[in-house]
Amino acid sequence: MVFKRLLGALGVGGPTVDTVLDPSPVLPGGTLTGQVQLVGGKADFDIEHITLELVARVEAEHEGGESEGVVVFDRFTVGGGFRLAEGEQRGVPFSVTLPWETPATQLHGQSLGVVLGVRTELSVAGAKDKGDLDPLAVAPLPVQEAVLEALGGLGFGFKSADLEYGRIGGTGQRLPFYQEIELVPAPRYAQRVNEIELTFLANPGGVEVVLEADKRGGFLSSGHDALTRFNVSHEGVEQQDWPAIVDGWIQQLVEHRASYGSPVGFGSPAAFGPGSHGHDGRHHDGHRSGPGMGTAVAAGAAGLAAGVVGGMVAGEVMDEVGDFFEGEEEEEG
Repeated sequence: MVFKRLLGALGVGGPTVDTVLDPSPVLPGGTLTGQVQLVGGKADFDIEHITLELVARVEAEHEGGESEGVVVFDRFTVGGGFRLAEGEQRGVPFSVTLPWETPATQLHGQSLGVVLGVRTELSVAGAKDKGDLDPLAVAPLPVQEAVLEALGGLGFGFKSADLEYGRIGGTGQRLPFYQEIELVPAPRYAQRVNEIELTFLANPGGVEVVLEADKRGGFLSSGHDALTRFNVSHEGVEQQDWPAIVDGWIQQLVEHRASYGSPVGFGSPAAFGPGSHGHDGRHHDGHRSGPGMGTAVAAGAAGLAAGVVGGMVAGEVMDEVGDFFEGEEEEEG
């Protein structure tokens, strides 16, 4: 991004700031690196601190319907305690660790439509100004990618992805929101399920995989949701038969006919791969699904990435991302 003049608390003639992130996508729990570039204003300024905020565009459900807002989900102080001379150019390198639950924004380079950003806050002589907002690219962890690829290979298609404000009960969720990936069911399940919703909750030891099925109602029974979760390890990803493991999850989910939120029988946890087990669960303070971003398509054996490409128009994604950042800059201006 270009340098942005700080016209708020610091006034005209204050320093400018531009945060440049290293270009490669970051993994959840991984290290984000870059440099905060400062240019001095028309006088000397004491820079008290430079803070980076991780922000996300999140959807929330309430009595009046749905709304969108920006949530700050982590903060890092990366510099400060120095004087920036008039017209001086200075770079402040940084290296920070993302939360493990940071949602993926792309799969194989294709945008999922989820918007994250890094916002820079400059504190000068007791005044604070949020002077820069940059998009943050996050790729899935190997185990997350393996699950998504397995779903694509089984015939599930990408429909949409969003961030939901709230928590999923019974999980180890730490952030105040979670990512929900909506999938079109594979043909073999299409008569029994409207859609599958997937959430990853990563932690240092592995990933909780939360699956929810929006089922089709029969002649004597109404449609309902069923929700299950499984724990998988970061270790040994390459040695697992993920299509078989994931298909086992889906079969258990779809065949569960109890009412929403009731306990689910799983049999042996070993059937679901290393270090995994199933539980019942419930959504708390959130909702099942959000507005779709494109036409649903089946990914097929080419993998879910093909569904990402076919399931949304690239221009639509870029428009939403652009609107988010432009809107933030206007509010901060």
